[in-house]
Amino acid sequence: MKLQPLILALCIVGANPAVYATQANKTQTVSVAAQSLKDKLKALESFRAEFEQSVIDQDGHLIQSGKGEIVLQYPAKIRWQQNEPDETLLVSDGLRTVYFDSFAEQATILNTLGLIDTTPFVLLTTQDPKQWQKYQVSEISGGYRIEPIQSGAQVERLDVLFADSGLKIGQLNVTDSSGQISSFKFSDAQINGPVEADQFKFVIPEGVVVDDQTQSD
Repeated sequence: MKLQPLILALCIVGANPAVYATQANKTQTVSVAAQSLKDKLKALESFRAEFEQSVIDQDGHLIQSGKGEIVLQYPAKIRWQQNEPDETLLVSDGLRTVYFDSFAEQATILNTLGLIDTTPFVLLTTQDPKQWQKYQVSEISGGYRIEPIQSGAQVERLDVLFADSGLKIGQLNVTDSSGQISSFKFSDAQINGPVEADQFKFVIPEGVVVDDQTQSD
């Protein structure tokens, strides 16, 4: 079983867009905790780190693990390189996302906004008040907990933990409705440093299978 990059993992177990369309019509006040997290993320222009991923089932058993590297740049640019146990690459330039599986020789193309728009991960990429009104944010030890206001979401909780009370994201924990927890621990993190533009570009190799899902959006 392949590990999913963070952004795809959140998308796959994301909430129903129709539910959030209803919620968007309601006026919510952003909490003190949410404003605190917004202010912290607003100062985070870029983030680069190595990561270790683990997936724990509802009984507390480790069922998957992996390693790789991540580069983020506001807004919505991401490069997620998984090196173990399989080599996969996810690259987004903020508009288009390409997920490349070198072993399967397949590339999947998606619209970035549609990929993250209905998951808690969207709050890490935008300051849009309408998005923040869809979630409840509370402070926890070392960071913040993000939970959908509407019930029925497959992602029940996203914990964002910062290292040394600074801007560096130290760990993300994603809990789904089955009780499974996907944890992403970051190391050797660098924040707000220069990022090469080609980090968010990917030329699909000739001869691979291409699944372009942007045409159906």
